[in-house]
Amino acid sequence: MAEAVRLTTNAKAAGCAAKLSPSVLDAVLKKLPPQRNAKVLVGFETSDDAAVYQLTEELAIVQTVDFFTPIVDDPNLFGQVAAANSLSDIYAMGGRPISSLTILAYPAAGAPEVLEQILRGGLAKMVEANCTVVGGHSIRDEEIKFGYAVTGTIHPQHIWKNVGALPGDSIILTKPIGTGVISTALKQEQAEPAWVAAATAVMTRLNRDAAEALHEIESSAPPGQRPIHAVTDITGFGLLGHAREMAIGSGVSITIDHARIEYLPGAIEASRAGFFSGGMKNNRDFVESCTEFSPGVSDEFRALAFDPQTSGGLLVAIAAEYADAALAGLTQHKVSARRIGEVTSKSSTLLAVV
Repeated sequence: MAEAVRLTTNAKAAGCAAKLSPSVLDAVLKKLPPQRNAKVLVGFETSDDAAVYQLTEELAIVQTVDFFTPIVDDPNLFGQVAAANSLSDIYAMGGRPISSLTILAYPAAGAPEVLEQILRGGLAKMVEANCTVVGGHSIRDEEIKFGYAVTGTIHPQHIWKNVGALPGDSIILTKPIGTGVISTALKQEQAEPAWVAAATAVMTRLNRDAAEALHEIESSAPPGQRPIHAVTDITGFGLLGHAREMAIGSGVSITIDHARIEYLPGAIEASRAGFFSGGMKNNRDFVESCTEFSPGVSDEFRALAFDPQTSGGLLVAIAAEYADAALAGLTQHKVSARRIGEVTSKSSTLLAVV
């Protein structure tokens, strides 16, 4: 079916690379009037991963929505990637997903068998996450789009935000990067099968295990201490785009060592070959002005730092004294995590890549 359909040929942009330009979105959102509701603990004003609405003193709901165009050709795997990506924001906030609503755009003349496989893949990943699909909405569209609106639960006092990083914190990333350049190579039929297989395995993996490992670190800390200071997931705005949000919101600067980052098999080759999406160029235009690269960082690694990721890993700012324990815990959960940098006091250089 994958060879017969080739879902990516139907997409003008693949996965999270289809996001609006961050510069356009940032400019428009700043013009919207503020909302005042004491029960909204996290809203869109802070550019966080999901919204948090308090119900009681001990219970809040986490809400997010995410959908996109095909990033892989296999319909079932596309459904799985879309579901994992939608669930990721709940995990990035420290929440537990409980229910979801399907969002679907599908051609009127599209094959029902392909649609069934997309829905089956998404449902299987939701079942894995113990998140019940309770309904959804569909429209006719010549370009396939699929995803979910997800609701989770969280304690109001245990929310992870994308702000709060402190100077001296270690920066940990829980998945390799490179899905954007590999998916672009796939669209152009230039991706090696091994590249696609590795990228798909990463994109279909839930961030649940990484979140659980981080929860265990927090639980082991002495009363009153919260070792995890900021968390976000790496998606369409790329590693540096999401690091920028963390740095600005926290009032700090961040240094990243490009040699410590794990790259997907084929990512460096695809970057050298120039398989860049429009999303990557938008990210670069928006973030490059606040980023300083050391001379030793070559062009392919600079590009990968802006590469839009789909269902990427968690980016974590954690107190340095807990970093080793966190990495050990992540390893026990079979999460491929690396310490890729550190938080520094705010300086004229918001982001430094060495």
